[in-house]
Amino acid sequence: MSGGLFDRWRTAPTPLPEPQVPPAVGLQLWLDDQARVQRLAGPLRTLLALPGQAGGRLHDYLLRHSWVVLEGEPADWQGQPLDLDFHTAVGQALHTRGWLLRQAQGWMLQLFDIGDLLREQRWDRQRPLLGEIGHALRECGAARLVQTTEAQLQRLAEHWQARSLRLLLREADGWRHYASSEGAWPWPADRTLQARLQAWPAQGLVEANDDLELLALCGGVSLFLVPCRLGQDTEAWLLCAGAPQLPPADMALALLRTLVEPLLVRHRRQQLHEQAAHLDDLQQQLGAGWWQWPAQGDLQLDPTLAAALELPRRASEQQWLACLHPADREPAQLALAQARDGQALSLNVRVLGNDVQAPPRWLHWAGHGRGGQVRGFLLDISALKAQEQQAGAARARLENLIASSPAVIYVQRYAEGALHSEFFSASLAPVLGWAMDGEQARQPGLAVHPQDRALWLERTRSLLRDGQVRCRYRLRDQRGGYHWILDEARLLRDDLGQPLEVVGLWLDVSEASEAAERMRQSEERYRVLVEDSPAMICRYRPDLTLLFGNRPLADYLGCTPAQLEGADLGQWLSDGQREGFVQRLQALTPEHPVSCAEICLQLPGREHAWWVWADRGLFDDHGRLLEVQAVGRDNTEVRRSQQQLLQGAKMATLGELATGLVHEINQPLNVMRMAVANTLKRLDNGAADPAYLVDKLRRIEAQVERAARLVEHMRVYGRRSALEHVPFAAWDAVAGAQALLEEGLRGKGVALRLECADAQPRVLGHQDQLEQVLINLLVNARDALLEQGRAQPWIRVRQVLEAQCLCLLVDDNAGGIDPHLHARIFEPFFTTKPAGVGTGLGLSVSHGIVAHMGGRLTVSNAGEGACFRIELPLHSTS
Repeated sequence: MSGGLFDRWRTAPTPLPEPQVPPAVGLQLWLDDQARVQRLAGPLRTLLALPGQAGGRLHDYLLRHSWVVLEGEPADWQGQPLDLDFHTAVGQALHTRGWLLRQAQGWMLQLFDIGDLLREQRWDRQRPLLGEIGHALRECGAARLVQTTEAQLQRLAEHWQARSLRLLLREADGWRHYASSEGAWPWPADRTLQARLQAWPAQGLVEANDDLELLALCGGVSLFLVPCRLGQDTEAWLLCAGAPQLPPADMALALLRTLVEPLLVRHRRQQLHEQAAHLDDLQQQLGAGWWQWPAQGDLQLDPTLAAALELPRRASEQQWLACLHPADREPAQLALAQARDGQALSLNVRVLGNDVQAPPRWLHWAGHGRGGQVRGFLLDISALKAQEQQAGAARARLENLIASSPAVIYVQRYAEGALHSEFFSASLAPVLGWAMDGEQARQPGLAVHPQDRALWLERTRSLLRDGQVRCRYRLRDQRGGYHWILDEARLLRDDLGQPLEVVGLWLDVSEASEAAERMRQSEERYRVLVEDSPAMICRYRPDLTLLFGNRPLADYLGCTPAQLEGADLGQWLSDGQREGFVQRLQALTPEHPVSCAEICLQLPGREHAWWVWADRGLFDDHGRLLEVQAVGRDNTEVRRSQQQLLQGAKMATLGELATGLVHEINQPLNVMRMAVANTLKRLDNGAADPAYLVDKLRRIEAQVERAARLVEHMRVYGRRSALEHVPFAAWDAVAGAQALLEEGLRGKGVALRLECADAQPRVLGHQDQLEQVLINLLVNARDALLEQGRAQPWIRVRQVLEAQCLCLLVDDNAGGIDPHLHARIFEPFFTTKPAGVGTGLGLSVSHGIVAHMGGRLTVSNAGEGACFRIELPLHSTS
């Protein structure tokens, strides 16, 4: 490039006389007054990536960040140096600088390639940074390695004008976050990034702006991925978010290698040191250590182990055997000889200490031999042996207690809906004369008195339903006589609540005196059972005055069991919850005395708690409710998990709409920027009159209000839902979904039709959750329409009133859904989209939201496509 040409684009050129044509150097573009490209010339034109259709504007050839240079029409660009970056056929940007000349019927844009000049300037700026980064990482201490790395990442972020940088290092289980630049940024979890990084080549600089899902996960701004390969493997990834443009790949890779090479050396060395320290700590805590016995020579012990055994680090066989208990010396010699022959060594031995009064220590001696040499470890198991001895003694005492008990203790195993006898204590023969392996012991129901068989069957049903039972019936003994037996049993369940076995006892209460005593004992056992139960058990009157509450209930309510008596249960309920609680009690009848519901309480020290509450009413002879017995179970964590699932689905929806929302906000910003630029130009030229300025300011004000409404709606939509249902107009949720989706649908060519009735009835629930349901249905319909490629795609939302029900209908012209899928479409994780596209939770969460509002969500095929029907009960103000 000659010096004369540089002089031309350094200063504003004067228009050439027409029809003079500049020499064929650089790149020339002939434009009309609307900036449409008429013709290209010059050697650089072969590098350009041409737009998809002829007659495109100059902006179609440029990278998006160059559009800000070309504000207004070509007449506004004249006399200004223009720095423009073009799309090229090879994928890299073409950096140019030039000016605009007036031609006979339009304009001619003369440009020159300045890529080499920019690249050399970047290398000059980057060389000092390379040396400073490497020096900082090599000289810092191990304790400040992470902080120093974060400081260098912050320098890189400022150098590249990036919003955030994140460094991932390879670990044994995949990629792990190591350090980030300053400032909070919504980077996804390491496991999420691992799956995405596998799809990108680990060679050179990668611009990930085409991966919309990864872009949305990383904040929705421009994203660059820079891999660092050391040898054959990629050892690190640098993620750069929000940079307008990174330097060439060789520069970025050189910077990353300068950062990663000393970091990995220091990081690996620090990991090995920490692992060695952790191993020593673990060995000391477990009382373990290594040992090895060469084929010819003395026993070699770990220093810590040798000190614990009071032996030298090298001990002879005689010294080793002398520290063992005499009863273990011969087994130790035999086990060692077998280990030298190649067999595994595993033996528990006792070690004697200097204090003869102290009990011996138990050690587990394990190892394996090869070629006459034996290696292994010693583990202190004294605590395990002590527990084993205590458990054996306790078991012996328990077996003796069961054998000498006057009651028959039994265990029944639950299998396939029935109870099968598995164990009877030794007192079975003295009480009933039954043999342990006899037919009566295997099937006790055959020995029940004929008049008590219905009671026996009810006893089994009650036991499986309620978890415990206490009843009396008659059993036939070995001689044919009958005994009145008091049966007390309890059902044991596993962690999932499934029945495992029944543990119970039989008491012979045939004689009245013995029956009275046994009754008192059984009542005491029942009281202990209630107090020790993890469930919350209480009794109260219909006006919610507590008569009794066990210890778990008192602990939950922050008081003592004595303070519960006479307290009002409704004081822990909100007004709405108390009203629903009382209405549920009023619905109890002698025919249907049981009720179950989930209630919300405001407990001391907690924000809210959710209990699964089961009531059983007790009535007098006239059917009047006298008392209520209740059992409660804490369901707070499950409820919070459900709320977190709903909030996560809502945030996922906002993340999916992020690109469209950014575009929606960017439009008013562009309008305001254009208005400000034109106003400033008028002011500079002295041609701005008050009417023109007022018009521009009003236009800016309208765009600010438009962006503010959208941001406010996004903020309200992203909030967590209230705990209790509130009345709202259902069509307001439709309007909210329209505000978030209409612009994105219009951009994809999908028409959104809304048909609202004149009346605006109200329903009970959460408006943001109903809006979430509508967004899920509209997004699914949009995806189906785009997949089908309909000529004129549309989605329609209608409101229909039917008796005491409000219906929202969402249909489209995408061809419908396979009828065989209707039964499964609302199942969790079921989706018809390709793998990696969608989670299958949208319709499942939507179905749960509508059901929680007391409504129903169904699907059918009607007209030209599928129709989703949301039915919600109307809210009555009376």
